[in-house]
Amino acid sequence: MKKIFIKIARLFGYEIIDQNNFVSPSLNKELNDDLSIINERSIVLPLGNVDITKKVQSLLIILRMNTEVEIWDQKKKRLFEQPKIEYSMRSINSLIKSIKFCKNKYPHLSIKTIVIDDNSKKENLYKIKDLIQNENFEIISLDHEKYKSIIKKQKSTETFSNLASLLQSFEIGKNQGDDLIFFIEDDYIHYETMLEEMISSYERIASQLKKDLIMCPSDYPYLYMNNEKTNILIGSRRHWRTINKTLCTFMLSKDLLNKYWENLYKTCIDRHEPFEKYINEIYLSEVCISPLKSLSLHLTNINSSYGLSPFIDYKKIWETNK
Repeated sequence: MKKIFIKIARLFGYEIIDQNNFVSPSLNKELNDDLSIINERSIVLPLGNVDITKKVQSLLIILRMNTEVEIWDQKKKRLFEQPKIEYSMRSINSLIKSIKFCKNKYPHLSIKTIVIDDNSKKENLYKIKDLIQNENFEIISLDHEKYKSIIKKQKSTETFSNLASLLQSFEIGKNQGDDLIFFIEDDYIHYETMLEEMISSYERIASQLKKDLIMCPSDYPYLYMNNEKTNILIGSRRHWRTINKTLCTFMLSKDLLNKYWENLYKTCIDRHEPFEKYINEIYLSEVCISPLKSLSLHLTNINSSYGLSPFIDYKKIWETNK
């Protein structure tokens, strides 16, 4: 009778919870296990099931890398005060770990990473290539000449290169992205679960809201400085909050990239104040969310409002990604 009841329940789209034994007989799992199935359903106790209508099939990661400039537009030092190549290496190493964790759980998901390198020294580039040699990574060089006639003249070469690499990353996303596109900078260290949680939370929340989202992996200090109102949403493993500002590390759908291409393009044509002015305009019309607590750590100066997320063991995440 029990087996028949389980079959009938599942036929009608229900799962059975045995709270006495803390198991789900219909899923054959303990309630502490992951009860969700990507592309099908998201189950979070005690909120129940969300049918997935926004199904993720592929992810294109575009990482902008500069192993020479310590902190763009600043003379301050980063947390731990190491050469920039050390941050790039640990950032990419943490990303590789996160990709492997995600692929192990979702083997059907197509994930490709393109690295845009901005004039790294040969010895630094060799280190990066050695790190990614067995991964689905592609390194391309920033095409400075291509953008000299597009981007307005800047006060420094560093600013021009930053704008050019950002525009090249957006163009690659537009031309090569199919589904989700994740723009990342090389001074973020990611938790191993970062990608898996972002994808599963994207599916859950986008399906509930019935619209595409923009997601940021970091919980920045500036989000707590103006006492702004926010909405709290339930992801697959943690809470997420709505935000109206990001930096240039964010994930969005190809449809949203196409819809707001003019905003992305204008961001790169000249330096604005704030730098992300036209990106932030998108959030007046679209939902953008960031995690509580952070899934990625932006390794800037310790006093930067755009840097270290609260309640993170900074030294541990740094040391575990050597």
